[in-house]
Amino acid sequence: MDQYTLGLDPLPKKTRKEVFLEEMNQVVPWATLVALIAPFARGAHQALGGRPPFPIETMLRIHCLQLWWNLSDPAMEEELHERPLYRRFAGLDGAARMPDETTILRFRHLLEKHQLAPQVLAAINTGLAQQGLMLKTGTIVDATIIAAPSSTKNKAGERDPEMHQTKKGNQWHFGMKAHIGVDADSGLVHTVIGTAANVNDVTQAAGLLHGKEKHAWGDAGYQGVDKRQEMQGSKAKAKAKIKWHVAMRPGKRKALDANRELHKLLEKVERLKASVRAKVEHPFRVIKQQFGYAKLRYRGLQKNTARLTMLFALGNLWMARKRIMALQG
Repeated sequence: MDQYTLGLDPLPKKTRKEVFLEEMNQVVPWATLVALIAPFARGAHQALGGRPPFPIETMLRIHCLQLWWNLSDPAMEEELHERPLYRRFAGLDGAARMPDETTILRFRHLLEKHQLAPQVLAAINTGLAQQGLMLKTGTIVDATIIAAPSSTKNKAGERDPEMHQTKKGNQWHFGMKAHIGVDADSGLVHTVIGTAANVNDVTQAAGLLHGKEKHAWGDAGYQGVDKRQEMQGSKAKAKAKIKWHVAMRPGKRKALDANRELHKLLEKVERLKASVRAKVEHPFRVIKQQFGYAKLRYRGLQKNTARLTMLFALGNLWMARKRIMALQG
């Protein structure tokens, strides 16, 4: 039997995308980020045949949409034409024209040229710290491999020369590594470093510390980090005082005897270390699963590191959104 609506439209239901964009619209400090970008954006879009440039906030919102749904520049242009939801979020609802893929690309290049991604991360983290969401008393360090296209079917006929392969377990991976320093209390990222995949994790540990922490945690790949040259000397006094809690090597831990009291205590210590280190995996999950960035889109470390830094900055806001909205009332 057909159902009659009596001329009434069905009740609207918010999709997950609508809820996501409403929450991010509330927690992203748009005014702060626009003020950060504005000095570098003057005259950046004058090559549009005399047409007025789009507002910086509009382009920033479009760039965020690209990051959240892992869209290329042409795909982003098409999405703006097809999705009213995206146009409303970018402030283009009812606009006479839409940014084309070249305009979107130029804005991305603007951020890359002036290395604004680390400044965006710092600005966002400053706001989080002012709200008491980052304590900076401890840091967890870790790295993850981001795969790069290994095909040589391109104009140059070769793979990206800045990417390398590395072996993890019994499997080879080609790409880069994203090294991050995470606040041990909140699990929010405060430092991002991009390297080729074959770079050893422990070599980047010193660069992942902000110098104000008293404790640092790392997995077994950071064994001997406190004895490295970059952690010693007068220039690294603050970092030299940090107490490191590094995981035991898997082979050594496997050899522990469960019947010996000392070995039982050592196993408990390792579990406590692991419980703290677990927080570092959440930002990686957000980047790879929530934002879908499981494979590199561009060639070169600089472009990909800038994209990853922006992703981790927005990921911090996503992870802390409930607490930020609660503080905003």
